[in-house]
Amino acid sequence: MEREDLILQNILQYLDEGIHVIDKEGKTIIYNRSMEELEGIKRENIINNHLLDIFPSLDEESSTLFTVMKTGRAIMNRGQTYLNYKGKKISSVNTTIPIFDKGDLIGALEIGKDITKIKELSEELLALRSELNSNNNKKIKIKSKKYIFDNIIGKTDNLKKSIDIAKKASKSSSSVLIYGETGTGKELFAQSIHYSGIRKKSPFVAQNCAALPEQLLEGILFGTVKGGFTGAVDRPGLFEQANGGTLLLDEINSMGMLLQSKLLRVLQEGYIRRVGGTKEIPVDVRIIATTNELPNEAIDDRRLRRDLYYRLNVININIPPLRERKEDLNLLAEAFIRKYNKKLQKNVWMLSREVMSLFKVYNWPGNVRELENMIEGAMNFIAKDEHVLQIEYFPDSIKDFEKKKKTQNNILKINQKESLKDTLNNIEKEIIKSKLIECNNNISAAARNLGVKRQTLQHKLKKYELLQVQ
Repeated sequence: MEREDLILQNILQYLDEGIHVIDKEGKTIIYNRSMEELEGIKRENIINNHLLDIFPSLDEESSTLFTVMKTGRAIMNRGQTYLNYKGKKISSVNTTIPIFDKGDLIGALEIGKDITKIKELSEELLALRSELNSNNNKKIKIKSKKYIFDNIIGKTDNLKKSIDIAKKASKSSSSVLIYGETGTGKELFAQSIHYSGIRKKSPFVAQNCAALPEQLLEGILFGTVKGGFTGAVDRPGLFEQANGGTLLLDEINSMGMLLQSKLLRVLQEGYIRRVGGTKEIPVDVRIIATTNELPNEAIDDRRLRRDLYYRLNVININIPPLRERKEDLNLLAEAFIRKYNKKLQKNVWMLSREVMSLFKVYNWPGNVRELENMIEGAMNFIAKDEHVLQIEYFPDSIKDFEKKKKTQNNILKINQKESLKDTLNNIEKEIIKSKLIECNNNISAAARNLGVKRQTLQHKLKKYELLQVQ
């Protein structure tokens, strides 16, 4: 074996993705450790053996490797479910490409990512949702959280404006796009729109678009048809389960662009096709989508299709971050103290003055969710005979924040010996560094606070080598 081939073989063995290469006869010539773990087959049992002898559930039509050998065209990110020679069910997302030598097709290479556990969990989730819907139709009471507008805590003008828009949205079936940073309460708004609106007696179904690979998410949303692809079964998707009601697509900016185009078609035409099927199934589903980054930034960075954005953004709701409504801190803290007094059997009355002072200068990158988690954590440490949450019960992140901020406010020192250009660069660098610390390294938030575009800030971060600011 030549030195280059030896190096390549060693690299392939330690990749996280599974690698499987067959020659033009269909025999395996490369099979790495990750593929061994994925398929449960030892390398020595598959090398130099014909692919279909090892995987009896596959044939030349259903195997992606053989399909690529036949067509000479790559298959990108194709989901596949099959049985190995031990009868174990395997699910993977594969990219398969033909291998050419001087124009002659000599084999095919497959890169596989194991999604067996994710697929099993997603199928269990779909089955459970179907069962819950069936039980609801039989008027069996299922206990679940249902939020309405009264559950939204706050009195600041910017929050009340968002609530007013959401209340108007609840009176229609138009699509809604909700923007808010992580932890601002996007699902709380979405549920309030549904359960306070004209569709409140119909299903509310939520799906996080960042939780599953695109290939699985497509089947989850649109359903599958038995025989449509290897391992597929007849199963309705979330659109059918939410028919007549509302489907919440959380973090729509994390959905793959190809699936976004399919979603757009469904929204425009009002029917879905199950994966692998041809039957058109009409659906009446109200879409509420959320994004944790500014839509224009997601469009510019090609994480959100512009045409889908226009289709979803019929009603637009921006939820203000907690740092922009700190007047609500007292109300929120009191509500969470009441909640965890009951849950943890404590008798806490209030936050100490020191804690509240820190809360009012802290920037809350995790927003209301971070506040709730912080109070819950503190209430786990306080003794049952104590009534005031002191600073000692809170994490270092909030204790150190004020010190960091004061330090950053005192760092702009002018060196008289530097040129004007260097002086201005140093001032700009320190202002950006200070703002990044204030925003907990959230580039989008820092750019908004500085009044510049995200791309501009990224360029300056690279210029000043600030990408890893702590």
